[in-house]
Amino acid sequence: MIFKESDLVHIFIISDSIGETGELVAKAALSQFEDVYHKARIKRFTHIDSLDHIQEIVDLAKSHQAIIIYTLVRDDMKQQVANLSEKAGVEAIDLMGPVIEKFEKVIGIHAMQEPGLVRRLDEDYFAKIEAVEFAVKYDDGRDPRGLLQADIVLVGVSRTSKTPLSQYLANKRWKVANVPLVPEVDPPEELFHIDPAKCFGLVINPEKLNSIRRERLKAIGLSDEANYAKIERIQEELKHFHSVVDRIGCEVIDVTNRAVEETANIIISKRQESTKH
Repeated sequence: MIFKESDLVHIFIISDSIGETGELVAKAALSQFEDVYHKARIKRFTHIDSLDHIQEIVDLAKSHQAIIIYTLVRDDMKQQVANLSEKAGVEAIDLMGPVIEKFEKVIGIHAMQEPGLVRRLDEDYFAKIEAVEFAVKYDDGRDPRGLLQADIVLVGVSRTSKTPLSQYLANKRWKVANVPLVPEVDPPEELFHIDPAKCFGLVINPEKLNSIRRERLKAIGLSDEANYAKIERIQEELKHFHSVVDRIGCEVIDVTNRAVEETANIIISKRQESTKH
């Protein structure tokens, strides 16, 4: 198949997903042929999952003298394109097959042959990034508007692991906002307008919190006798905490001696359960 200078070059992309990979490769290759690049016509045939469709595309490719590029993961589909193209005298290029075969040989595992996985993996990755950015933006009660947008809202006194818990949950793709509760500051009004099922109060044993706060003060070079670490102050804060969570009507989780992962699993389980109803 030799093209004249005036000919249009037709490229058919056959894909079991959206055909983006095939088109990008085709354009990258065509860019090496300056006089041809702007005369190329690329057509995508997407979400191809039937062997019958392949026959129709190959017939069309033959009538247009098109080059076929295919990014298919199922062996039977790839074989069908190869066989029909050869029979019709159509040039066909398998982009995925040789790469997958090499991977199988090196890794020692057979490919799943399931279309569209890369897109799902990308979507999963970007959902995680969005959730992490959300957790940073709405950490420590910085912007109460985030409470209405959050999947999960955490409330608690200082040093009850609200921030690390928010980040852990964000890595599981949950959008989390957290609010510190102190007696001298009124909690944001938005707290009382959210669904109580997505809010979780974090409570801790006063003596344990006293120990944590004293260590924290020492770590930053302050006296561990400061009011922040006194048991009386802690009890006052916890009393305020309970008055707020009672008003919200939310679940309370005791995080004393609990790892962040354990608390997170409890929250995820309860949140998934509440979304079913």
